[in-house]
Amino acid sequence: MTNYEVMHFDEIEAVKCPCGFARRAFAHPGNQTATMHIVDVRADAKAHYHKAHAELYLVLEGAGHVELDGQMVPVRPFSTILIKPLCRHRAAGDLRIINVCIPPFDPADEWFD
Repeated sequence: MTNYEVMHFDEIEAVKCPCGFARRAFAHPGNQTATMHIVDVRADAKAHYHKAHAELYLVLEGAGHVELDGQMVPVRPFSTILIKPLCRHRAAGDLRIINVCIPPFDPADEWFD
């Protein structure tokens, strides 16, 4: 067993998520560290929160806003956001982001009001 993993986003199938479509790297049961996602944000993104994990967003492309606990924060390429557990959030606009989840993303930890 190695102390590293390599994945290629162009080989990962996109799945529907509250913000649009995500490609999730390192999302497997043996990983207890973090997951990294590329997310293509859609106009119908839904506000949600997580009880157990934090997220780091890095905007790669586009411009828009990220709603954080009801506040619309403008973002552009290279904007970064730390979203702590329990913060209700959604991305809005024509955006492509990198999302790092710590600990790893768990679909059972997506909550909607």
